[in-house]
Amino acid sequence: MARFDNRRKTAIPGPRERTQCRFCRRGQKYVDYKDLETMSKLLTNRGKIYSRKRSGNCAGCQRKVKHALKRARYMGLLPYTI
Repeated sequence: MARFDNRRKTAIPGPRERTQCRFCRRGQKYVDYKDLETMSKLLTNRGKIYSRKRSGNCAGCQRKVKHALKRARYMGLLPYTI
C-alpha cells in the first residue's frame, strides 16, 4: 500500500507583495454611487455584487462599494436584478 506525502510544497521565500484595490490605489476615501461605470464593473451580468476575491477590493472598500451599490439601486440608477 502506497503512502502519500501530505506536506505542502514550500513557497518562494521572502515577503509577498500585496496588491492594493482600485480605490486604495486612487486614494479615494469615498465610493461614489453616481459613478455608474465603476459600479457596473463590480456587478455580474445578473446584477449580483462580485465578491472581494473576484473584484480585488480590500475589506473596507468592499463595504463602501456594497453601501454605494445599494444606494444606487435605491435611487434607481442600477437595477436590482436583470
